Amino acid sequence: MSECPEAVASKLNALLNQAGLDCLDPEQGASFRNYLELLLRWNARVNLTAIRDENGILARHFVESIACARVLPNGIGTLLDFGSGAGFPGIPIALCRPEIAVTLAESAGKKAAFLQEAVRVLGISAKVYSGRAESLAAQFDCVVLRAVDKMELAVQAAARLVAPAGLLALMTTRTELPGLQAAAGAALCWEVAASQPASEERLIAFARRAVSSPA
Repeated sequence: MSECPEAVASKLNALLNQAGLDCLDPEQGASFRNYLELLLRWNARVNLTAIRDENGILARHFVESIACARVLPNGIGTLLDFGSGAGFPGIPIALCRPEIAVTLAESAGKKAAFLQEAVRVLGISAKVYSGRAESLAAQFDCVVLRAVDKMELAVQAAARLVAPAGLLALMTTRTELPGLQAAAGAALCWEVAASQPASEERLIAFARRAVSSPA
């Protein structure tokens, strides 16, 4: 069981402060504590994430996902978390950026069930798509990927789901980025990447689809 709400929020805010990021407000802190509790409880019986200890979840999953939410530009109406897994970064984005309509796509049944429960417990307006993201017919203002299986193939599929003038956001590493950029295709124009907190290797890379480019 996790610590009291105030202790968890204080620990997370301390990590955000160390990363040069603004602290969460009390309501957000309580939501992230509830998310942590649910994640730890489910992770004890379902393999949601390889990082299973509280400190690791806070430092890597929460801080990096919050950093992603903070650097997303204004004006995004719809966002797809492609291969959401345990909800990173989609659920933190929904918590930090409630103006964005988030869809969490996850084909693994148990993980999709966890996402449904997380959406219910946290009271967020995100939707869960329990299927392969590439089978979606809709396009989104932003599609984000973080550590999904067969990343290059996933990026190819994700690029097709980005709406004209929309954004593809990849949470990856400098080493892997060139291969992912090639996989995304020529219809996307890459923008300046943002380094992840406390890491020179991990980053968030953005690519914009041209208004007139084909899907």
